[in-house]
Amino acid sequence: MALQLRPNCEYCDKDLPPAAVEARICSYECTFCADCVETKLQNVCPNCGGGFSPRPIRPSREWRVGVCTAKHPPSDKRVHLKYSADEVAAHVARLKDVPAAER
Repeated sequence: MALQLRPNCEYCDKDLPPAAVEARICSYECTFCADCVETKLQNVCPNCGGGFSPRPIRPSREWRVGVCTAKHPPSDKRVHLKYSADEVAAHVARLKDVPAAER
Protein backbone atom coordinates (compact mmCIF):
# COMPACT_ATOMS: atom_id res chain seq x y z
CA MET A 1 0.00 0.00 0.00
CA ALA A 2 1.35 3.43 -0.93
CA LEU A 3 1.31 6.54 1.25
CA GLN A 4 -1.78 8.70 0.80
CA LEU A 5 0.29 11.80 0.01
CA ARG A 6 -2.26 14.18 1.47
CA PRO A 7 -2.48 17.42 -0.52
CA ASN A 8 -2.21 20.02 2.24
CA CYS A 9 -0.81 21.05 5.60
CA GLU A 10 -3.39 20.14 8.22
CA TYR A 11 -2.51 23.27 10.23
CA CYS A 12 -2.20 26.15 7.71
CA ASP A 13 -3.77 24.46 4.64
CA LYS A 14 -0.71 25.13 2.45
CA ASP A 15 -0.72 23.05 -0.73
CA LEU A 16 1.73 20.13 -0.56
CA PRO A 17 1.86 18.44 -3.97
CA PRO A 18 3.50 15.00 -4.33
CA ALA A 19 6.94 16.53 -5.03
CA ALA A 20 6.84 19.02 -2.12
CA VAL A 21 10.15 18.80 -0.28
CA GLU A 22 8.69 20.78 2.65
CA ALA A 23 6.03 18.14 3.45
CA ARG A 24 6.40 16.38 6.81
CA ILE A 25 4.52 13.31 8.04
CA CYS A 26 4.19 11.35 11.28
CA SER A 27 3.83 7.56 11.42
CA TYR A 28 0.05 7.93 10.91
CA GLU A 29 0.59 10.05 7.77
CA CYS A 30 -0.60 13.23 9.47
CA THR A 31 0.75 15.84 7.07
CA PHE A 32 2.11 19.30 7.79
CA CYS A 33 4.46 21.77 6.13
CA ALA A 34 8.01 22.15 7.46
CA ASP A 35 7.27 25.71 8.64
CA CYS A 36 4.35 24.63 10.85
CA VAL A 37 6.30 21.61 12.17
CA GLU A 38 9.23 23.82 13.17
CA THR A 39 7.53 27.02 14.34
CA LYS A 40 4.11 25.99 15.64
CA LEU A 41 4.30 22.28 16.41
CA GLN A 42 7.94 21.98 17.54
CA ASN A 43 8.10 18.46 16.04
CA VAL A 44 5.05 17.28 18.01
CA CYS A 45 2.18 15.84 15.98
CA PRO A 46 -0.98 17.50 17.33
CA ASN A 47 -2.98 14.37 16.54
CA CYS A 48 -0.86 11.52 17.92
CA GLY A 49 2.03 13.16 19.80
CA GLY A 50 4.71 11.58 17.62
CA GLY A 51 7.49 13.29 15.71
CA PHE A 52 7.84 14.09 12.02
CA SER A 53 9.99 13.02 9.09
CA PRO A 54 10.26 14.44 5.59
CA ARG A 55 7.59 12.91 3.38
CA PRO A 56 9.10 10.84 0.56
CA ILE A 57 8.68 12.07 -3.00
CA ARG A 58 6.60 9.80 -5.22
CA PRO A 59 8.09 9.78 -8.72
CA SER A 60 5.94 11.36 -11.39
CA ARG A 61 7.81 9.42 -14.06
CA GLU A 62 7.26 5.68 -14.42
CA TRP A 63 10.85 4.49 -13.76
CA ARG A 64 9.47 1.00 -13.07
CA VAL A 65 6.32 -0.33 -14.70
CA GLY A 66 3.25 0.73 -12.74
CA VAL A 67 5.09 2.78 -10.14
CA CYS A 68 4.46 6.55 -10.35
CA THR A 69 1.90 9.19 -9.42
CA ALA A 70 -0.13 8.39 -12.55
CA LYS A 71 -0.52 4.74 -11.47
CA HIS A 72 -0.78 5.47 -7.72
CA PRO A 73 -2.28 8.96 -7.52
CA PRO A 74 -1.97 11.05 -4.38
CA SER A 75 -5.03 11.77 -2.27
CA ASP A 76 -7.12 14.78 -3.25
CA LYS A 77 -8.94 14.86 0.10
CA ARG A 78 -7.85 17.87 2.12
CA VAL A 79 -7.42 17.15 5.84
CA HIS A 80 -7.70 19.75 8.62
CA LEU A 81 -6.99 19.61 12.33
CA LYS A 82 -9.90 18.78 14.58
CA TYR A 83 -8.29 20.65 17.48
CA SER A 84 -8.29 24.38 18.16
CA ALA A 85 -5.07 26.39 18.09
CA ASP A 86 -5.21 26.61 21.90
CA GLU A 87 -5.61 22.83 22.24
CA VAL A 88 -2.69 22.28 19.86
CA ALA A 89 -0.49 24.74 21.76
CA ALA A 90 -1.24 23.02 25.08
CA HIS A 91 -0.51 19.58 23.59
CA VAL A 92 2.77 20.80 22.07
CA ALA A 93 3.84 22.49 25.31
CA ARG A 94 3.27 19.26 27.22
CA LEU A 95 5.32 17.09 24.84
CA LYS A 96 7.91 19.33 23.14
CA ASP A 97 10.71 18.53 25.61
CA VAL A 98 10.15 14.76 25.43
CA PRO A 99 12.32 13.29 22.66
CA ALA A 100 10.19 11.88 19.84
CA ALA A 101 11.62 8.38 20.38
CA GLU A 102 10.34 8.46 23.98
CA ARG A 103 6.79 9.66 23.30
